Amino acid sequence: MPSPLDTGFYREALVFLGTAGVVIPLMARMRVSPVLGFLVAGLVLGPHSLGRLAESVPWLGYIAITSHDTVDQLAELGVVFLLFTIGLELSFDRLWTMRRMVFGFGMLQVALTTAAIGATAWTFGNPFDASLVIGACLALSSTAIVLQLLAEQRRLASVAGRVIFAVLLAQDLAVVPILFLVVVFSKAAPDGAVAALAGQSVLLGLMLALLQGAAAVTIIVGFGRAILRPFFRLVARTHNRELFMAAILFVVVGTSLLTHFAGLSMALGAFLAGLLLSETEFRREVEVDIEPFKGMLLGLFFISVGMRIDPLGVAREPLLLGLSILGMVFLKVAVVGGLARLFRLSWPVAVEASLLLAGGGEFAFLVLGLAGSGGLLPADIEQFMLLVASGTMMLTPFLARLGRQAGRQARRAAAMADGHGEPAPAEVGRTIVVGYGRVGRLVCELIEGEGRAFIATDRNADIVASGRKAGEPVVYGDATRREFLRKCGLADAPAVVVTMDDPIAAEHVVAAVRAERTDVPVVARARDAAHAARLFRLGATDVVPEALEASLDLASAALQTLGGSRDEVHETIRAKRELLKAPLRAGRPAE
Repeated sequence: MPSPLDTGFYREALVFLGTAGVVIPLMARMRVSPVLGFLVAGLVLGPHSLGRLAESVPWLGYIAITSHDTVDQLAELGVVFLLFTIGLELSFDRLWTMRRMVFGFGMLQVALTTAAIGATAWTFGNPFDASLVIGACLALSSTAIVLQLLAEQRRLASVAGRVIFAVLLAQDLAVVPILFLVVVFSKAAPDGAVAALAGQSVLLGLMLALLQGAAAVTIIVGFGRAILRPFFRLVARTHNRELFMAAILFVVVGTSLLTHFAGLSMALGAFLAGLLLSETEFRREVEVDIEPFKGMLLGLFFISVGMRIDPLGVAREPLLLGLSILGMVFLKVAVVGGLARLFRLSWPVAVEASLLLAGGGEFAFLVLGLAGSGGLLPADIEQFMLLVASGTMMLTPFLARLGRQAGRQARRAAAMADGHGEPAPAEVGRTIVVGYGRVGRLVCELIEGEGRAFIATDRNADIVASGRKAGEPVVYGDATRREFLRKCGLADAPAVVVTMDDPIAAEHVVAAVRAERTDVPVVARARDAAHAARLFRLGATDVVPEALEASLDLASAALQTLGGSRDEVHETIRAKRELLKAPLRAGRPAE
């Protein structure tokens, strides 16, 4: 007899999958970020809405999500995978160039916003220590929501995107001392008298927490740099996609747990893993493989945020809640905007960054929950602050759209004032060379010799390692996958050259390129005339059949040896080539 099945878990999983199937296409049709759709879905389907109504209308229980536990654990993995992919987009060199923004701008934002919101909470009669905790947790923004919105808009690499990321990274680093302060204040006297604690012991505890975190990061980075590249080369040699996927998951989850045990956030560990892999040739293939996990789990995270909002709590004090949300947004916009100008960033960047960072963050739930359980915050204050944090997170997609529009207008106004109203021409991307064997290497040398940029791909880990050792931009990955081609910059590539000696794989690559872009020139290597005809049918711009070109080269050498002039021989060969290629372009082999 089969064992009893926990249908509750599967029912809620089914509700989530059904929600994703409705939300994603609906939001795409409305040209609205799916983030907002998931937040609203969480609000509607959560325990405070349909879950509450299910008590009187039982059938609603079948479409409601009533438990936070499973959703919260999976949702945290969504944030972990998001930070991992962000790490893949960066490198330690790029991060080092951002140090002024992270430790200057970012840390100042946390300190000043904490002071501003904390002072406001104190004026409303909250104790000093409780006010400081409220200010600290509301000073943090949502890494998951903000970075997802920037990724959807392809703005992560923009000036505003880099500034916002630097601030979010500083906020992640600030979580450790904030959590330590909450624990310290929770151990204080019930009346909140912080004076009962020796200031020296608090400072010592903070220093120890920071040193522990720094030691953990140093060990992870040193160990990771030593073993990650050889580990993934060993896995890649098996040509087993499932094993490659398992290796990625092992690294992401393992590094996240290491930082968690060191007292840091799991997301920071995943970010470090991404940074370490960004310096390897496997970066783009890893990005493609991890994308489905990140998208689904992030959707769960956004649903979990919406589930925390209690409509009855909003209805009890709508005016105070609305004013608190607006006040928090105003204070954070003022602090971030002021700091942006202090750091000599342009008005468009200041406006966009301040609005995107104006919402609350996921760490507010952790900090407020810890403060509530420790007796630092009364239950009603804790719930109210959770509503404020959740409400501002719901507003973040709208603030992002407002920030982008305001930034665009500010840029336009600045351009007109400077007399440069026309946009700069777009930068030309790199030619993609698929296959880095003997033919591929020669093609790359000639492209580089003409002063043009390229990126080469190959599925052989040893060939890729050899090319990277020589300093060439070669990456490991499967170019038959459209997602991988996107990561290689197909959107702005001036041309694609397919040099693979595997006929079937070459056809798949040409088909994948054409499915993604119909305008890019595609030059492909063909084994014979029949293969060339198939490549032309799939959309190749030009094809070079090996047998045909070898025959023409031999004929050219023979004619010149027999006394033919160089120009006449070249013209004869050119005419013959065109004659033989004409039926191939029509999609049929030459007779």
